[in-house]
Amino acid sequence: MTEREHQFMQAAIELARQGMNNGEGGPFGCVIVKDDKIVGQGCNAVTSSNDPTAHAEVMAIRNACQHLQVHQLTGCELYTSCEPCPMCMGAIYWARPDKVFFGGTRFDAADAGFDDSFIYEELTVPMESRKIPILNIGREEAVKLFEEWIEKPDKVKY
Repeated sequence: MTEREHQFMQAAIELARQGMNNGEGGPFGCVIVKDDKIVGQGCNAVTSSNDPTAHAEVMAIRNACQHLQVHQLTGCELYTSCEPCPMCMGAIYWARPDKVFFGGTRFDAADAGFDDSFIYEELTVPMESRKIPILNIGREEAVKLFEEWIEKPDKVKY
């Protein structure tokens, strides 16, 4: 790890600490860096916002995209205090940063009571056998939306 990378990871960790101590949520923080400047940041705000998607990485992605006025984070690096959960990994892949750095592992998080192993396991189970039923209905009508999208002349591809 370079001194530069260490500096940005420390910023993510300190953001996590501040959020935790301010009662915003769990001990997770994230910063997004472009051209050696922090352009987005977020800490876990699940309990204070009553939003189960308010993880540090999602909050930082939203903040960086708003700040940069973009919907993808190409040219950016993401520093997060802990290995991203499956939801955050999905958000990260959609945001397309160039690189991701993480501090603690998902196993460290599990030891502190933040265990997402059940999600990793559920993703390997067939949809019809999952703990939360996942059912396919209304496909014909839904597919029409994709057909309309294909024909839409003013769409913004992403």
